[in-house]
Amino acid sequence: MKIAIIGAGFAGLSSAKVLTQFGHDVTVFEKAPDVGGVWSATRRYPGLRTQNNKDTYFLSDFPMPAEYPEWPSGEQVQRYLAAFAKHFDLDRRIQLNTEVIVAEPEGDKGWRVKVRNTQTGQEHEHQFEHLVVANGIFSEPFIPPYSGVAEFEAAGGRLCATSEFNNLEDARNKNVLVVGYGKSSCDVAAAIGEVAASTKVIARELLWKMPRKVMNVLNYKYLMLTRMGEGLFQYIEVKGFEKFLHGAGSGVRDSMISSLQKIATRQLKLDKLGLVPEGTFDRIARSTVSLSTDELYEQVIAGKTEIARECEIASLGARDGKPVATLTDGRTVPADLVVCGTGFKQVVPFLPQSVQDEITDERGNFELYRQILPLTVKRLHFCGYNSSFYSPLSAEVAALWIATHLMGGLDLPPVEKRREHVRRRLKWMEERTEGKHARGTNIIPFSMHNVDEMLDEIGINVGPFTRFKQWLLPIDARDYRMVTRKLLERQKQVQANPAAFAKAVH
Repeated sequence: MKIAIIGAGFAGLSSAKVLTQFGHDVTVFEKAPDVGGVWSATRRYPGLRTQNNKDTYFLSDFPMPAEYPEWPSGEQVQRYLAAFAKHFDLDRRIQLNTEVIVAEPEGDKGWRVKVRNTQTGQEHEHQFEHLVVANGIFSEPFIPPYSGVAEFEAAGGRLCATSEFNNLEDARNKNVLVVGYGKSSCDVAAAIGEVAASTKVIARELLWKMPRKVMNVLNYKYLMLTRMGEGLFQYIEVKGFEKFLHGAGSGVRDSMISSLQKIATRQLKLDKLGLVPEGTFDRIARSTVSLSTDELYEQVIAGKTEIARECEIASLGARDGKPVATLTDGRTVPADLVVCGTGFKQVVPFLPQSVQDEITDERGNFELYRQILPLTVKRLHFCGYNSSFYSPLSAEVAALWIATHLMGGLDLPPVEKRREHVRRRLKWMEERTEGKHARGTNIIPFSMHNVDEMLDEIGINVGPFTRFKQWLLPIDARDYRMVTRKLLERQKQVQANPAAFAKAVH
């Protein structure tokens, strides 16, 4: 098939590699001048690095370079993805500096895709039989609609998202406010704190943070990046040992969570700093598990950086010709630069509104079976809409699921059963995350549950010994290399039966 893929991050590149292996004619459209998605040079903020260590953050048949540090920088991840594209001969299939303006369904003909070159402004139209949306759920930053922005900017102030703050020198000797308390906010605040005249982190809500090394000894990957770590949080369908952890063994589970809370509080000096979040440590998994930025806490202790807890920016403006921000704690403070780590909009602006309405519910949540397949829109898949601890592996397995579906290798439930399944999951996600589920696309901390469900539906999963090992040790993507090989063997059989392929396509 002739397939268009929108986006060249982990999801887009893994989709391109997998679908090419299965014989499809793939074109990837990427509006940035380089591959990488969130790791692109156009979107990297100072201090950006992975949440995962390098041994748990790679595609199954292309490990991170041995010389990379434990937690690679944003620039290193982008180089890894560029090397991946080159290694698998994807560069010739990728059109950089190319924004998709509209992707419109045309019945059995497939999709009409209109693109614009971001450098020349030239527009072109293409016809494809199938479309894979891999633009990412972190593609368009959200900046709160503060009042007084015009006056603030006229006085020389700058308001931007973390992904738009790419040069640390822009903060040198400035008075800076960083809005938010997630990973991106804390990382960029720590970088800014080294050069700014003053740095304030405006934290509407404090979040629990996981130290990278618990008690400065044990790498957190042995606690959270295992099936045991995932099993500490109750999934919608509890099976096997998880039944014990959330049943008769709940005392064991509660003790483990409580111990982690005490260790994090003591190690990060949260009591001393007045930064103990509300609630218990298991709230860390509402929508993400954020690693601590140790340098930030060191700056707070040294008095170089302030964290204003339970505080927001009420308005922006100017005083005596200089940019300021008024905070909800009553203060008006100098603010030459305001950097917002306030999340992203999960948007597909290139799809017609009629299609967007068809793939979302009344609250705007994406209704995607397995986070991949729309319920009724044909010739369309999504990849990377399952934000995960193991985003590279999750995206790769989603791409393999798509390839299997296109060859007619999935025995899916009827559409009404799928609709019921999706809506039940969305309701559970909304309740579990207190509404912080990124329009139904954030599956953290249940990354391996999602991987298992996709692979079980494909009919190829790792064996019981590997799964047992994963309860005690971090997930190794290399264990999943065999899935592609076995699927390619299956494809030879499918090609002998064209009717199965036609059924999947139509």
